[in-house]
Amino acid sequence: MIEELILNDTAIHLDQYKEEKINHLYKITVTFKVTSADYHDITTLLYEGEFDVKIPERQLAFKASIEQYSTSITNLYEKGQVGVFQLSLLESNH
Repeated sequence: MIEELILNDTAIHLDQYKEEKINHLYKITVTFKVTSADYHDITTLLYEGEFDVKIPERQLAFKASIEQYSTSITNLYEKGQVGVFQLSLLESNH
């Protein structure tokens, strides 16, 4: 099981990881928990849209953008909340 994803130098601990190739480009789909304490930092990171992706356990690195993104909870500003984020990233072909 892949346990860590690094997006633009931010390490994210993963609960689930799926990797596939579409037209010779990597697509990864990950699930991870975000606490109310980390919510602002993670959403600010995701708003960047373009990422340097690293999967250390696979020695994999590529540029990617968000293909799909969802969260189980919309108000993580309330202290003590934990949301489950699902994120699909598709390797950029340029």
